[in-house]
Amino acid sequence: MSDTPGRLPELLAEYAEVETALADPEVHSDQQRARDLGRRFAELAPIRAAATELETARDDLEAARELAGEDASFAVEADALVVRIDELEERLRRLLLPKDPNDAKDVILEVKAGEGGEESALFAGDLLRMYLRYAERLGWQTEVLDDEPTDLGGKKSVTIAVRARKPTDAVWAHLKYEGGVHRVQRVPATESQGRIHTSAAGVVVLPEADEVDVEIDPNDLRIDVYRSSGPGGQSVNTTDSAVRITHIPTGTVVSMQNEKSQLQNREAGLRVLRARLLAAAQDAAESAASDARRSQVRTVDRSERVRTYNFPENRISDHRVGFKAYNLDQVLDGALDDVIAALRQADTEALLSGSS
Repeated sequence: MSDTPGRLPELLAEYAEVETALADPEVHSDQQRARDLGRRFAELAPIRAAATELETARDDLEAARELAGEDASFAVEADALVVRIDELEERLRRLLLPKDPNDAKDVILEVKAGEGGEESALFAGDLLRMYLRYAERLGWQTEVLDDEPTDLGGKKSVTIAVRARKPTDAVWAHLKYEGGVHRVQRVPATESQGRIHTSAAGVVVLPEADEVDVEIDPNDLRIDVYRSSGPGGQSVNTTDSAVRITHIPTGTVVSMQNEKSQLQNREAGLRVLRARLLAAAQDAAESAASDARRSQVRTVDRSERVRTYNFPENRISDHRVGFKAYNLDQVLDGALDDVIAALRQADTEALLSGSS
């Protein structure tokens, strides 16, 4: 296997080390370490499988060529193995492409209404439902961390956590492309003349940070409490349970009011704060990450759109990769697989062209 990419021996050695570690019962007494090892094992297993299959195919090709002079059927087998080896080498090349270090992480996803008033808030609610249904289809866990509903049932702002159930789920790897401005074209429920309106909602996707990823000094935090409010500004709680956390060194502010308990809102706020600080640190450290973040929401207007949802034509269009489909009703019910697959494929092709 000397002509396979140079990183392969190192990764196969790591696979063996991780496999041995996971077989040690003591490792599983540390849940975080066991979870990290499980994620890494899930990342390395396909590489190991492809490398093993490739090695076997090469051995079979050598044997078939030796026997081809005695039996013509082995010559046919050799030709088939040459094709198979080319396919396996390409698969391995793709598997060995540089990975986003966040791919195995869980996600904090925020949806915010933008221009368009109540119609934008209703669309933000539709996007929330779409992501919740998509997560449900894939067996992921979801938790609403913060929710600001409107009088008509829309969402001014909503924040959810999306978590994997298995190490192979790779939540960030699927949802990281969702960040940006999403535009909707439809006749609003509030429109009496039947005219089509265009409005927008913004989505921000952050990799959820573990405590070991981001250490927060309690002395760097200012925590204010206040009374949470519901649609129309009415109070939904008679106690000061809502929490506003300010990270003084960076000026990052997170507000949470979804839970009735001040402690629960504080814990949820710290999760979101950790995710934002991790994303900011990665942006500062990696120019590529910075470029990716710039594609997400800065101002939720209609000019920075990544995707359009056209209700009259039942069409969804992703403007980054030219994806278009006419099953908008299914997409909004969680059938995001095709559009996300197109985005992931485009990402892979860009990496391949850059590595060639």
